[in-house]
Amino acid sequence: MLFPQDLPDADVRHLPGWLPSAQAHALLVALLHDIPWEVHRIRMFGRWVDSPRLSCWMGDPEARYRYSGADFQPHPWSALLLPVRDRLQDALGARFNSVLLNRYRNGADSMGWHSDDEPELGHAPVIASLSLGASRRFLLRRREEHARKAEYLLGNGDLLIMSGATQRHYQHALPKAAGEQAERMNLTFRCILPTS
Repeated sequence: MLFPQDLPDADVRHLPGWLPSAQAHALLVALLHDIPWEVHRIRMFGRWVDSPRLSCWMGDPEARYRYSGADFQPHPWSALLLPVRDRLQDALGARFNSVLLNRYRNGADSMGWHSDDEPELGHAPVIASLSLGASRRFLLRRREEHARKAEYLLGNGDLLIMSGATQRHYQHALPKAAGEQAERMNLTFRCILPTS
């Protein structure tokens, strides 16, 4: 594994066990039943496809978000997530008005290469990504130099923070995991800025 100092122009921090394991597992189980999961339709290579995972966009009413060619109006905050958001805001000194929840039902569910670089996230967004459930590989690669990459194994309760110029210079992905049958959930907290 490469560490953040091997990634020029990136600010990435991995905090294993940020949420204690038992608490992370309890949150996973509760969210499986509390969240209105849906299959987001996204535009890839000029056509509309179902994303290979379940998702939910949640946040303050004004936190409308556009990605992969689709517009998303947030669902109201789940009461389960407000303490997590508040703890993250206190720990990181950042404001989060929204969260994208992605549910990977097994190793066949995945996320392709992309950057969270939409205009409404601002020039240097802070994205706090909390993992729940099964451990999965998370990859980073430099946009102009794909050989420069890093891999993190994100486990239950781990927090990954991407900030600064990371989204401008790097893409990230969660590849398929052959043989993995356990649920994994990822909560990416972010702040949507008003656009003119």
